[in-house]
Amino acid sequence: MIEELKEEVIVNKVGGRFKLSTLIQKRLVALNKGSRPLVELDTKDKMQIVIQEIKQDKIYLDTSSEVRITGEIEESGGGLADLDPADLGS
Repeated sequence: MIEELKEEVIVNKVGGRFKLSTLIQKRLVALNKGSRPLVELDTKDKMQIVIQEIKQDKIYLDTSSEVRITGEIEESGGGLADLDPADLGS
């Protein structure tokens, strides 16, 4: 298990373990479909990338449990430029 996930700080930052696991899962799907990483790390481990994105406040879950990138404006369809919400599933 990744050490950062054992820390309560990251759990509290996102709003609980369920929200953390949801955010991680949805962001991993987006990265696997070709979305660009929002942090620069010397690793190909997508889980490490997602954890750093969360720790650096680059991504979060909005009120409808959709992944949002900090500072990015929503499109008229409600999604992100490089995320297709249909690809994320429920």
